[in-house]
Amino acid sequence: MSPLPASAAQILAVRVWPAPDYTRVTLENDTNLKTEHFLVPDPPRLVVDIEGLGLNSTLKSLVAKIESNDPYIKQVRVGQNRPNVVRLVFDLKEEVKPEVLTLAPVAGYQHRLIFDLYPVKPVDPIAAMIEKGEWSTVPAPSAPGNPALGEPVAGAPPVQIPTPTPVTPPAQQNPVPDAIARMESAMSGLDGAPPAQPVQPPPSPTKTVPKAPAQKVTRMVTIALDPGHGGEDPGAIGARGSREKDIVLAVAKRLKARLEQLPNTRVMLTRDGDYFVPLGTRVQKARKVDADLFVSIHADAFVSPTARGSSVFVLSEKGASSSAARWLANDQNKADLIGGASYATADKQLASVLFDLSTTAQINDSLKLGKAVLGEIGGINRLHKAAVEQAGFAVLKAPDIPSILVETAFISNPEEEAKLNDDGYQDKLADAITKGIRRYFADNPPMAKSRQT
Repeated sequence: MSPLPASAAQILAVRVWPAPDYTRVTLENDTNLKTEHFLVPDPPRLVVDIEGLGLNSTLKSLVAKIESNDPYIKQVRVGQNRPNVVRLVFDLKEEVKPEVLTLAPVAGYQHRLIFDLYPVKPVDPIAAMIEKGEWSTVPAPSAPGNPALGEPVAGAPPVQIPTPTPVTPPAQQNPVPDAIARMESAMSGLDGAPPAQPVQPPPSPTKTVPKAPAQKVTRMVTIALDPGHGGEDPGAIGARGSREKDIVLAVAKRLKARLEQLPNTRVMLTRDGDYFVPLGTRVQKARKVDADLFVSIHADAFVSPTARGSSVFVLSEKGASSSAARWLANDQNKADLIGGASYATADKQLASVLFDLSTTAQINDSLKLGKAVLGEIGGINRLHKAAVEQAGFAVLKAPDIPSILVETAFISNPEEEAKLNDDGYQDKLADAITKGIRRYFADNPPMAKSRQT
């Protein structure tokens, strides 16, 4: 075998991110790599040839990084296929559709070669929730002291659902009897007798039409919770090394548990583990389960460690409400560059959801939701701004789902970083957001949909 040239590329790190939707394999290296790949059936395998690459111990460690519970990869074999070419063979558990991405250096990463292994039949989020026992079409009864969403909450005004009053159409006039009566009246005056007075019929008794009882809409309410970042994208990192992706996932899981205690409520997480989900896919997942609300959870960061406080953002149709909001939206929208996402397979509907401005109605409803949640969070932490802010967050662009982005606190502030790692504070955050969502539905009861029971 010919020796490798001195300039052969080196693998610096290998990472594997198994997820229900797909498995990602990342090779971080010191230069851009040229690859070829092909699929082999019976049994299913993915073969990848990488040119100009040296086989080092880091690349060999990829073998041990494949977990037994990986949904798509059984094992991987690594070897020097021919001079200057390394071959990876992924033994698969089922047929996949591979996507290969090459990412330029960004956010502390060097060049990355990424293999995303998607199942031939995409995972249905509703089917996945049914399998986990998280999806039901039967409303649960309200427990005392724990009303369903849309029912009054403590401190909120009672919800009145008006019942339309039946309208009785006016009786139509019949012109023929009226004309005869006028002729008789005129003729009776010709013989000198006074005109006959028309006989008025006795008034008919008034019939009281009973009002129909108010119709109470009882249906399942679906809430999509979106823990930001994940996988290749750690999000902001605090001075103590806390990663935003870990904190927001923990908060989202606590919030999910509280919301699911409410009757007639089910919750979907856009990610339930440490893996990356592209911004558009997060929106698409919420729309596939016909979500009533979309709540994205983040932990803010700024160049100055003194910045502090919680915030709530909604989409802006006319530009950001402040320069800070614009800066934050631009920063969060870089997630796909850092996490690594390809839009080559995105359909037109997803593209329109991700890049078109949302409707005014969605923004108005989002502002109501944001105000309710912000008011509750203000009871447990200082607010960065006293009002809901607006900016062009890509993850909030579902045109038919009220959507908010909650910045729980500044992870770049040492004091707030400590709070974010505290179980008690995470519980308070989950409680506050739950109360805000309940208050929103108390003032804006969910309307009937096709899934009404």
